[in-house]
Amino acid sequence: MSELLNELSEQMSEERLTDEDILGMFEESGALLLGHFVLTSGKHSDRYFEKFNVLNKPWFVEKICQELALRLAEYQPDVVLGPTTLGVLLAYETAKFLGIPAAYGEKGPEGKRFLRRPEHIQPGQKVAVVDDVLTTGGSVRECIDLVKECGATLCAVGVLVDRAGGTVTFPAPLVSTLSLKVEAFDPDDVPSWLEAIPITRPGSTGKK
Repeated sequence: MSELLNELSEQMSEERLTDEDILGMFEESGALLLGHFVLTSGKHSDRYFEKFNVLNKPWFVEKICQELALRLAEYQPDVVLGPTTLGVLLAYETAKFLGIPAAYGEKGPEGKRFLRRPEHIQPGQKVAVVDDVLTTGGSVRECIDLVKECGATLCAVGVLVDRAGGTVTFPAPLVSTLSLKVEAFDPDDVPSWLEAIPITRPGSTGKK
């Protein structure tokens, strides 16, 4: 892994991505939306990251996952684990640049995550969990539970966007390519200026 990453780091030494670069990709792709949104966590916010609008553009995905791989490298993961659906794409791309295998946490009939191919994470291995946009960390925690069930060790969590601005913590270091403190309000604590904006309910079935 180190040889591949050293080569990648040398190639990207003049092209390391900043928060502004990542934010620019979200804005250019129409993935950063403004309005009144009810998030999948149930909280209300005036900004929403529509990750599908950026993750359907391979040229952006490649650059972002290269940067995420470089930021995760110091934790020396043996496997990268991502939750279905979009986490699969991120796990694959990040693992590719790290030169290690990827594994995918799928949802079972009762909503519990599982490895369809459990041999992809071995006991004692170090696992980095990756996901797209972090708000409350629900999907990440489900994958962390899966790592424990496999007898492996969580070495880091990597996300594209940490919209909690570092306020959500895990039992391993959190790495993000973009960190923003985007305020989210409980349903009974929505400010009047936000209530005046019509509600949009975007998102998917999984909590982030």
